[in-house]
Amino acid sequence: MSDPTDRPLGPLGGEPDAAEAGATADRAEVMPAPTRTARPRAVTMPMLIGVALLAVAVAAAVWFDGKRTQRALRLEVAQRLVEIESSAQAGAKSQAQLATDLREAQAKVSLLEARLAESQAQQAALEALYRDLAPSRDEIAISEIEQVLVVASQQLQLAGNVSSALTALQLADTKLQRLDRPQFVPLRRALARDMDRLKAVPYVDVVGMSLKLDQALAAVDTLPLAMDERLPPPARDAAALPAEVPAWRRLLRDVWDDVRQLVRIESSDRPAAPLVPAAQQYYLRENLKLRLLTARIALLSRNDASFAADLTAVDGWIKQYFDTRARPVQMLQGTIKQLAATPLPGETPDLSRSLEALRVLRLGQDRAVQGKGAATLAPTR
Repeated sequence: MSDPTDRPLGPLGGEPDAAEAGATADRAEVMPAPTRTARPRAVTMPMLIGVALLAVAVAAAVWFDGKRTQRALRLEVAQRLVEIESSAQAGAKSQAQLATDLREAQAKVSLLEARLAESQAQQAALEALYRDLAPSRDEIAISEIEQVLVVASQQLQLAGNVSSALTALQLADTKLQRLDRPQFVPLRRALARDMDRLKAVPYVDVVGMSLKLDQALAAVDTLPLAMDERLPPPARDAAALPAEVPAWRRLLRDVWDDVRQLVRIESSDRPAAPLVPAAQQYYLRENLKLRLLTARIALLSRNDASFAADLTAVDGWIKQYFDTRARPVQMLQGTIKQLAATPLPGETPDLSRSLEALRVLRLGQDRAVQGKGAATLAPTR
């Protein structure tokens, strides 16, 4: 075993440091181990100084390297801090910009929602307007049937045209039959009842009777008065005288016949005709025309009593004031008698049942359309 005093000392005479111990260990590994009998070599001063200088150089190198590393770390940390600060500032600016963009986006969303609600309301209004302007097929059919029934009712009330009203009702029933809707059944039932009532009305040619009254009005101005009636002169019997009668006797006979024509005595089986002055003849004919006009109005209004009374008055005036032997007067009397003998249909039925059923159907359709409009506007509110 070696003596502890044989261990080399450090540069200051103390314990050797780690570097020197490492160097000594390396030299010990390189150098062959001395024999037990050989004595260790003495450590010289230059060697210690060299080792110390080497240790100082190594420590300085380590210190400078640490300084350089620390400076590099500081620069890197400062650079990182600057980058982080820049990033933070950029992030703050981005956050502020994002907040601004978010507020603008929220404002735009609110505006879009308001415009969307407004557009929905406008769309609902447009749909309602479209339903009003472009009705469905059923609504169009109901409108057409309503117009047909109104015209037919006017024809019955004003002109009493039963055939035209019956044709209009049949046309309306055909349209409803073509549509084949359950809600139209009450209307069709009312139409069928009114058609049966119109078919039961007897047919009267009101137009033809009105035309005959027009012809009678036109013939009034040409009727001869009874005061102007003259009997035809008796025919001369030229063959009464024989052929051998002398001419002077024939002349005397002709003169006598002419003298006899100066005074005529006529017998009549009728009372004397009233004398109508020339100034009153115009009023007589105008009053007769007025009677015929009132008879025509009574015919068109289906007033049977007034029609018969007017025709009776016209026939009485003709017999009293006009020449009943004249052909125009006889033709007018025949027309008046024919018109008086024609029975009028009496009271014409109305179309109140059909119009009432149509009114109820129209009211139901309007309520259904209003319900649909309220259901459409409910989500927008």
